[in-house]
Amino acid sequence: MEKQLLSIGQMSKMNHVSISALRLYDEMGLLKPIYVDSQTNYRYYDINQNARLNMIQYMKELGMNLKEIKETLDQKDLNLIEAILIRKKEQTEKEIEDLKLKRSALKRTIYSMERYRKSPKDGTITLEYINTRRIYSMYTPINFYDYDIETYESILNDLKNTLIDHQLPQIYYCNAGTLLKKNDFIHQHYESHDIFIFVDDYFPLQKDVIQIENGMYACIYIDDFNKEKEYAKKLLEYCIEKNYTITGNCICEVLYDMNIFEEDRRSMFFRLQVPVSF
Repeated sequence: MEKQLLSIGQMSKMNHVSISALRLYDEMGLLKPIYVDSQTNYRYYDINQNARLNMIQYMKELGMNLKEIKETLDQKDLNLIEAILIRKKEQTEKEIEDLKLKRSALKRTIYSMERYRKSPKDGTITLEYINTRRIYSMYTPINFYDYDIETYESILNDLKNTLIDHQLPQIYYCNAGTLLKKNDFIHQHYESHDIFIFVDDYFPLQKDVIQIENGMYACIYIDDFNKEKEYAKKLLEYCIEKNYTITGNCICEVLYDMNIFEEDRRSMFFRLQVPVSF
């Protein structure tokens, strides 16, 4: 019985692949038609070639490009194919972890925006319970309080570059902050060399990742970078008035940092916070 050949259109429809793709596979030598009519140049395929086409489609689904697929299939080496699949599996797992980090960072940013919308007005002092947090901290030789917003911008850029170097999603960059040592806060001595970002709880504790314990915090909300010293003094006076004991470092947390409406300056809303006991 004479074998029934498939036209390129039939092969395309049967395997849900475009005619242009089949022509490209032919040109590359990936999947050549079993017969080409010398007069019409029409391509014809054998149904048994579906197995080769299925393998090409499978490898594409795994993220391999056509050049990689051709080199792999031309080798006809099962061990090589297995090694390539293992490598692709590892790449996929890395991509999944990266996506998880991005999802967590997006959730954190959305939460920050929601919290900003519901935050008290500028200058409001509150007493709040704050959960355990982790921060990724970077030391800088520059004292933030000796300089203006332009220098702060430069330091933020250094932090962003550090995130890139450590392959951390830059979206964490939107939730930054600075630390003022406990004794410096109490004596109103403004010297800070630590800038940080909040990271997720599953970040392993190491040299640059620090855990901030949960507890009660005296807080004041700030809508202007230049008000921090003035408001820090107000927060200290509040703690003294309430007879609170300051138990840790003062944290200046950027609740909101989205330059959506301002082109020439950074729009920030802060929560200055210090842990206290009664």
